[in-house]
Formats: sequence, structure tokens, C-alpha cells
Amino acid sequence: MQRMTAPVLLWFRHDLRLADNPALIAVAGRPVLPVFLLDEISAGPWAPGGATQWWLHHSLERLGASLAALGAPLLLARGRAESTIPALAAAIGATEVLAARRYEPWAREADRRTAEALASNDSKLRLFSGTLLHEPHRIATGAGKPYGVFTPFSKAVLAQVEIAAPLPAPTHLQGLAAPPVGDKLADWRLLPSKPDWAGGLRATWQPGEVGAAALLARFAAGPAAQYGAARNDPSAPGTSTLSPHLALGELSPRQVWHAVPGAAAEPFRRQLLWREFSYHQLWHRPELPESALRPAYNAFPWAPNPALLRAWQQGRTGYPLVDAGMRQLWQTGWMHNRVRMVVASFLVKHLLQPWQDGANWFWDTLVDADLANNSASWQWVAGCGSDAAPYFRVFNPVLQGEKFDPAGAYVSRWLPELARLPANAIHRPWEAPDLILRGAGVRLGQTYPAPVVDHAMARARALAAFAALPKSAAGALEEPLP
Repeated sequence: MQRMTAPVLLWFRHDLRLADNPALIAVAGRPVLPVFLLDEISAGPWAPGGATQWWLHHSLERLGASLAALGAPLLLARGRAESTIPALAAAIGATEVLAARRYEPWAREADRRTAEALASNDSKLRLFSGTLLHEPHRIATGAGKPYGVFTPFSKAVLAQVEIAAPLPAPTHLQGLAAPPVGDKLADWRLLPSKPDWAGGLRATWQPGEVGAAALLARFAAGPAAQYGAARNDPSAPGTSTLSPHLALGELSPRQVWHAVPGAAAEPFRRQLLWREFSYHQLWHRPELPESALRPAYNAFPWAPNPALLRAWQQGRTGYPLVDAGMRQLWQTGWMHNRVRMVVASFLVKHLLQPWQDGANWFWDTLVDADLANNSASWQWVAGCGSDAAPYFRVFNPVLQGEKFDPAGAYVSRWLPELARLPANAIHRPWEAPDLILRGAGVRLGQTYPAPVVDHAMARARALAAFAALPKSAAGALEEPLP
């Protein structure tokens, strides 16, 4: 008599794809129940933001259709992982739950509790690599410590990690004859209540594994070769825009790494390694999303101001490059990387607003919101993170605009009220003669705001605030973390 094979529960998380999915491959012909769990309780403040919720809705629709076509429909569940996952496993008689490893502090704790609950029912949780090129706890300095500086970290990854070729997607799955009944996606209400806001997202993106693969193929076939030269021009399609597909795992980093080979790939692959470095920091410094990695910054004299924060969020600061970036973010859920650095620097250094306020806004509005990347990048700009920008580096939004958007094409697109200004005035309209402003239909303070702060004054104020920190701390600020 043939022995029945116990079913397995396949727990999808930030790996919403079929190709190069090690946990899915490990199902290996066994009866399987694919599950996606929305655990907002465990995530707390790091539950998906508004833009991510929109993306997640459409990505789950597409993943569900793909799994159903293979023979194993996706079950949707909502609740705490530590109770919901073991209950589902017990309901189908699963002795194993397979999932891709997550690295957020809240997810690691939820996994620990879930594994304990499963073990009490003679089941187990098996975690697989699938969202990073390497496991962050396996790379260390010669002294056995985490890396605090990017360059030696990236060299260590390249020297120690073999980045294997991506795995193919399965062609068939054995679903359960009578699976449990899950939630309906529409009942989760992930889509925004303001359809006009979602219109920009719909016009810009195609969530799902198929759209991700098509975008990667287009980038690899053309723009990738010019990435090193074109990536700083916000008006040109010089970047990959793959970040939201990576954030929810519609693409694996191995797929992206191997799709762009050759010498031209080095600047682009460097960005993937920066992503790895962010996760390395999050793993070893779980306070990364909320507290400065350099304790000296706990004494920084922030000046919280709701009106200034709101002006920044709405793209009404009076600095065109900053405002164009914030308008692009609101309309599309994404912002060019060069502009992200400028708007972040402006918030924390020109306006002296806490970097956490900017990180929280990005978390809610970015379709590529990623806890490790978002947190590490904001700490880098603020000067309080690992291998951070020097505290005295204050991006000049005018000079940045004139250097990287010299014709004003980017500003004109996202700030149509300034589109008729000549290139030599579009990044500093407050200096333009009245005749030029009238001819372009610009009325400062009416059709477009005057600057909320003077750059020279703001820069001097920021440097004074940094200099006021204790001398012992000031020295530490300039040294990379161990």
C-alpha cells in the first residue's frame, strides 16, 4: 500500500513570483496549499503603506491567477502569523511550512513565535533564501563583526558569495482536493478610497511577475548599457525602475543580477549591493528604522514644524527640483534616486525636520517602500547612519537642478506652472525679472510659492546645529561605524 505524502503549506511573503523561488521549488511534487498572510498586527507601524497596498492588491491578483493555472490556487488569510499559520497547517495536516526568510525585526520575532507554535503541533517552519543575494548574518569582517562601510562590504560579498543562476518556474503544482476557504481580496480594501490618486499609479506601473519580467528585459536590452552615464538625469529613462518589483519579490535579485552582465553592469550591480548593505545593517542593527545608528544624533536639535513638513510633502517649498520630486512621488508612487537624495537633504538640513518624518512619508507613498532601504537611505542623508554622507554635505537644490536637469525638462513635467520659464530661471524663479515671470504666467506666492527658507541661511543653521553637538560626538560622526 502506497504511503500518502503529507501536504505542505507554502507561505508567500515578499516573494510574489513563481520563477527563482526556492521555497516553491522545495515543494517538490508534494500536495501544497499556497497562502498569503496579511499580518498587519505583527508589523505594527511597518504594515504596508498606502502605495504598497495598491501594488499588493494587483500583485496578489496576478499571483493568484498564475498559481491557479498551475493547479494550486492561492489562499488569502489575515491575522497574526503565530496563530493563523499553525492553524492552517493543522487544518490540512501539514508537517512543514515553507517560506522565504524575512529580515525586518518584527518579522523575525513573528517567525520565532510561529516556529514555536508549529513545533508544539509536530510541524516545523523552514525558511529559504529568496529575497537577497546573500544572507546578512553570513558576512563579517576579519574581526567577526558586521560591516559598517559599504566598499569593504561589497568586496566581501563579491569575494565570498556565489550568485547562482535563477531557478526556473515550476510547470505544475499539486493542489489540495478540498482546501480551506480563504478571504476575498476585495474585502481587504487595499485599494485607495480616492480613485484619482490611484490613477497615476495605474498609468505608470504594471504590478505582477509578468510585468516585472518584461520591464527587466527592456532595461537589459537597452538602458542598462548607459546606466552609469544616464542614471543621474531625472528627465531621462536612465534607471531601471525595478525597485517596486524587487520590494515585493516579483523579481529576485538573482534574476536582476544575471540579466545585466558584462562591464557595463558594474554601476548597476553596485546598486543591488547597496540594497544588500541596507539589509546587512537592518539585520545587525534592528533599531535602524527608528533610531540613529550614531548615538550622538540623539542630541540633535530638530525643530519639528507641521507647516514646513506639509509644504515639503505637498511639493510647495518654492524650490523647483524639490517640489518636482515630491509631485512625482505623489502622482506615481516613485521618485528618481538623485532627486530622492535632494529632497531628503532639504527636509533634514534646510528645514531641520526629523529624518523619521521623511522616512514615514516615503513609507506611505512609495510603491517600492522597503524598510531596510528606506531607513538606511534616510540615515545616510541625515548623516547619522552607517557609512553616511558627511554632516557638512548639504545639497544645494538649485545647483543640483541646474547640474542634473539643465534644460528644466524634469521640473517642467512635474511643475507645469513653471514650464514656460526659460532654463536659466526655472530652478531659481525668485531671482527672475518680473518681465520673465509675467511672460511665463508665474506669480510668486500665488501660482507658485516663494521659497520657504533661504538656502544660505538654512545651510548655516544646519552646520551650526551639527557643530553644537558635543565635541566627543562630533568626532564620532566623521568615523564609519565598526
